[in-house]
Amino acid sequence: MALREVVKVGESSLRKKSKPVKDFDEDLWQLLDDMKQTMYQNDGMGLAAPQVGVLRRAVIVDVNNAFIELINPVIVSSKGEDIEEEGCLSVGSFRGRVKRPYTITVKAYDRFGYPFTLQGEKWLARCICHEVDHLDGVLFVDKTLDRDKYIKQGGKF
Repeated sequence: MALREVVKVGESSLRKKSKPVKDFDEDLWQLLDDMKQTMYQNDGMGLAAPQVGVLRRAVIVDVNNAFIELINPVIVSSKGEDIEEEGCLSVGSFRGRVKRPYTITVKAYDRFGYPFTLQGEKWLARCICHEVDHLDGVLFVDKTLDRDKYIKQGGKF
């Protein structure tokens, strides 16, 4: 495993759409292992491959000590509404309120290419939605209800 540098807001690669993972091989496994080390080193709850400079559809999350890898994730359904504060390793210290679904169902693949479906609610749903947004070049600051506060603090989009 290796610690990778977290791409920061303002760098154009964060705004690009990621490509699907096609090869479930040792390169992918190394990426996932590196992402895990990087996320924990930075006290994160989730990390998407674009945040370490790799434009592939891979995310990891750790909510309530449940570590999950999602390759090529697709949110297939969502219900309810939940507003909570979020932060992001790519954004820095700013935290802002974001409206997300309360419950989601996501289809994805594991690191070996096996498909699975996962349902999550509250923080797990929020974290997965946040990371999947990264795969499409969307940051939580784009959705924050505290946009003015972000701008006043000199935030970049």
